[in-house]
Amino acid sequence: MKKVAILDTSVATFNKGDEIIMESARDVIKDITKGCFVVTLPTHTPAFHWYETITDLKFNNRSKEIHEIDLKFVCGTNLLSTNMFGPMTTWNINIFNKKPLQNSILLGVGCGVNSKKINYYTKKLYKSILSKDYMHSVRDERTRHMLEDMGFHAINTGCATLWSLTPEWCSQIESRKSDKVVFTLTDYKKDLKNDQKLINILKKNYKEVYFWPQGMEDYAYFTKFENINGIEIVTPSVEQFSELLNSDIDYIGTRLHAGIYAMKHKKRSIILIVDHRAREMNKSYNLNCLERDNIDDLHQMINSNFVTNPNINIEDIKKWKSQF
Repeated sequence: MKKVAILDTSVATFNKGDEIIMESARDVIKDITKGCFVVTLPTHTPAFHWYETITDLKFNNRSKEIHEIDLKFVCGTNLLSTNMFGPMTTWNINIFNKKPLQNSILLGVGCGVNSKKINYYTKKLYKSILSKDYMHSVRDERTRHMLEDMGFHAINTGCATLWSLTPEWCSQIESRKSDKVVFTLTDYKKDLKNDQKLINILKKNYKEVYFWPQGMEDYAYFTKFENINGIEIVTPSVEQFSELLNSDIDYIGTRLHAGIYAMKHKKRSIILIVDHRAREMNKSYNLNCLERDNIDDLHQMINSNFVTNPNINIEDIKKWKSQF
């Protein structure tokens, strides 16, 4: 019986988008993990203490068992960084606790930019922990180029949340606006001027407006705005968001994975770009995005008819999965 480790990016996260990613990640590899013994490990918190890995692994059964697992899948989000030397990296690994996680395989993973270039330490860490035998699945071209420059074989499959958005699925998404809309804001990418315009435009164009706090501080940010009377707050859980998306409703907002999740519920989505993540994914996958700096164009986009047709490369997804 094969043993599989799933490195879960939703553990200890402050962003419900990671839960959305993990829901899809587990789904897209269920045919690979079927019949296997599956264990789950965290990424945002250390999976091991340094003192568990500095000695020979044969003296630590837990570390030894994890080290010898057949397949280790690192599941999505912006987990990689251009500089892993520091306390604020998303993937909580370092040269002292990495050994049990060697030969990890990326599944729809992206890269955050926290330095001008990848430093020596970061390259050394990635080369000691990422598999050289398997092809890695990444979610944008920039991450693919970064891995290939370090000698890894990578393929741009997009985030696992996109894999089910086939032309047949998306043909069922309405092209015209609804009477209701749910929107999101991003606490760490504040723009009081443009986000106020967003709220005003939504209040003007929709009969019912809902706000879903995807991040821990999104609601606190929301309360700083004017013209929010009558906006209904959705409980910050993926389950409640999913329930709302089962109604006739549009999605508009700055949270990338909330928008993709709406598409997975066959809902019309407009994703407002606030950072490189949505920008890079939109380049490859045509996600009906609008730069937040161009918020004045939102009124026209809302009232136009547009199709949802992400450029999902099914053959590349099959190619990645066929390795296993």
